[in-house]
Amino acid sequence: MRKVTVERIDPSRFASLKGFDDGWRERFARNPHLAKYVAGLLERSLPPPELVEKLSRDMAAIKKPNLLYPVGDPVYIHLYVDPETKGLRYHPVEPRLKKDRERILADVEKILAANIDEMDVPEDSSAREQVLYKLIDKLFPLNSLIKTPSGLELKIDRELYSCLKYELYCEKIGVSLLEPMIRDPFIEDIHCSGVGPIFLHHKIFGHMESSISFQTFEELDGFVMKLSEYVGKPVSHRSPIVDAKLPDGSRINIVFGEDISQRGSNFTIRKFATKPLSIIELIKFGTLSSVLAAYLWLLLEERMSIWICGETASGKTTTLSAITAFIPPSAKIVSIEEVPEVHVPHENWIREVVRETGNAASEEAGAVSMFQLLKAALRQRPTYIIVGEIRGQEGAIAFQAMQTGHPVLATFHAASVNRLVQRLTGSPINIPKTYIDNLNAVLIQSAVHNPKSGRYERRVLSVNEILGYEPAEQQFNFVEVVSWEPSTDTFEFRGMGSSYLLENKIAIMKGISKYELRKIYEELETRAKILEYMLKLGILDYYDVWKTLVWVYNVGVNHAFEKLRQNYRAKVESSKEAVAVKA
Repeated sequence: MRKVTVERIDPSRFASLKGFDDGWRERFARNPHLAKYVAGLLERSLPPPELVEKLSRDMAAIKKPNLLYPVGDPVYIHLYVDPETKGLRYHPVEPRLKKDRERILADVEKILAANIDEMDVPEDSSAREQVLYKLIDKLFPLNSLIKTPSGLELKIDRELYSCLKYELYCEKIGVSLLEPMIRDPFIEDIHCSGVGPIFLHHKIFGHMESSISFQTFEELDGFVMKLSEYVGKPVSHRSPIVDAKLPDGSRINIVFGEDISQRGSNFTIRKFATKPLSIIELIKFGTLSSVLAAYLWLLLEERMSIWICGETASGKTTTLSAITAFIPPSAKIVSIEEVPEVHVPHENWIREVVRETGNAASEEAGAVSMFQLLKAALRQRPTYIIVGEIRGQEGAIAFQAMQTGHPVLATFHAASVNRLVQRLTGSPINIPKTYIDNLNAVLIQSAVHNPKSGRYERRVLSVNEILGYEPAEQQFNFVEVVSWEPSTDTFEFRGMGSSYLLENKIAIMKGISKYELRKIYEELETRAKILEYMLKLGILDYYDVWKTLVWVYNVGVNHAFEKLRQNYRAKVESSKEAVAVKA
């Protein structure tokens, strides 16, 4: 018989690490696997990681990150530059069994199976988690000695107990070996392209390789089949392609079998953000400017239709969710999506999602298409309709909605206004050319290379006002009112004093005479300053920004501007006094 035991490490050993404090002392004490991992780095004379409580966007400027951060006990992430490849590497630090892992887990499965009475399994994951942990506490209590069916003796110390809890959680409730990446709020996309490592897109540090990999086709196929069963759509050689979503709302695409994917089965996960980025955060990150945001604010307040266009992974949905906070708080909003991704802070929000049944989305099969939902939305008297992504015939219904006075916000795959118009007027959407000016503004967004950070970052490349179609000249007219200058990474508002929408739509709705058009530009500048003060005052959180904008709507733009200016001045004076006291 073999005993499985583990040594303990004194957390004080790590006191010299940058970022070490009482919080990290406690983490090392309650997570022996974490202490052992860091001790191993130090023993091999590898560069010690900086201990970070939480990542921030400012860290994108770090050229060679070497960071260790938590993503929810007992999981930690070590992000560093691989000394061989010189690329970024993502290493999850988890309480995984190592020696005799498969044997121990097989024995534990047998013990669980022999002791579980027939019961209704809760649908809620947190309830299932509680049931699982109660069973583990009952069958594998701390400081006990367990004899397994295969002849092992397991001394259940704290580390082994933690390993069993985590391994069983990942296999029974979580997403197996992908659990750390699903937990990590900074992971945007997860890519497995076949046999080999899993690649990731990190919100701060961009593309990187993970330490998790598949060595054989058989190992990868087995995992992919398990993953497809987890999402309730098992793959097979007859049905090798699956589109589904994880319980947290993340999108997953699976292609099964090396006969159609020659490097082996592959899968891609686009993670669902539980809390969206706010418009103030986008200004802070340089995605857009305060003036550009204020311009969108004016348009959305007066029910203009705006479409956000760009290539895949350009941040269209992120920007769409951020600007919904500019819609007046009293508005009724209906959002329609294939996969729920758009966030809307308003209370009067109807969130509708396409339903697919079987292998084909057909009405006979009980499916509900985006086309059907959009038609139904027209009868729900919304203030705004939001369409997650327009691809096909639902585009025609969206234009019908705009023609009948229902403004539409949407995302669309097109890299320029000309490409957008080509797709709208072509099959399968087939919008008449003379209808195009029902769309008021088009925002073009992309992921661009930032020479300062060396990474790809999202930028609004332009904002364009749609003027319409000239039959005589057979051309579409639009005006670029905002443009991004790549050499300086700045935005130029070209519409100052000449914006068609501000002067011919927004000013009229606000009761501004054509002889006093300067007032609309003065209000634009005031709103831009409001957004800048919100940034300076640290009002960044999506829902804090929303509450502030609701307050602005209630008290008025000018009063809000004065109050925020006073608050900022008070903050500056307080900082000066604090510095003087220290001196």
